[in-house]
Amino acid sequence: MTTPGLVVLDRDGVINRDRMDFVRSPEQWVPLPGSLEAIALLTRAGYTVAVASNQSGLGRGLFDRDTLEAIHRKMLGAVAAAGGRIETVAFCPHLPGEGCGCRKPEPGLLRMVAGELGLSLEGAPCIGDSERDILAARSVGARPILVLTGNGMTARIALGENAGVEVFADLHTAAEALVRETQSS
Repeated sequence: MTTPGLVVLDRDGVINRDRMDFVRSPEQWVPLPGSLEAIALLTRAGYTVAVASNQSGLGRGLFDRDTLEAIHRKMLGAVAAAGGRIETVAFCPHLPGEGCGCRKPEPGLLRMVAGELGLSLEGAPCIGDSERDILAARSVGARPILVLTGNGMTARIALGENAGVEVFADLHTAAEALVRETQSS
């Protein structure tokens, strides 16, 4: 049996419904069907679950840090109520084109999570719904996994059929596959 380690999740489009106009309040944060249960499944299997999310709405002035923290409190509470746990939430507040090292597809956000938790990114599942999530995972030697919720269908087309990326319908089916792996090896 393989010992589970770190698993990093994108937020919008993976855990909760994405919005073209950004999730700007706790009321607008709505979990995707099965996502909370998926995190609970990963938690019970022994994974350390983290979230790494680009949040340029902060840099755009669409919401402030207090509101973002309230959104994250709602997410953490909903996950806990479902029996799961998210160990840390890292976010990049910068706008595209600002040249920061933390905005995915740059590796900074993932490295921040690994450093805070003292865990390796090498081979760690990184589950996202966009091309930038996949590129960030690859840049740190993690295991890129694409879900078809959120922007996943568009990302799948952009990445191409031979991208060498595992693809799942949603976070719950990805979590089930990861848990099966740990139980069978």
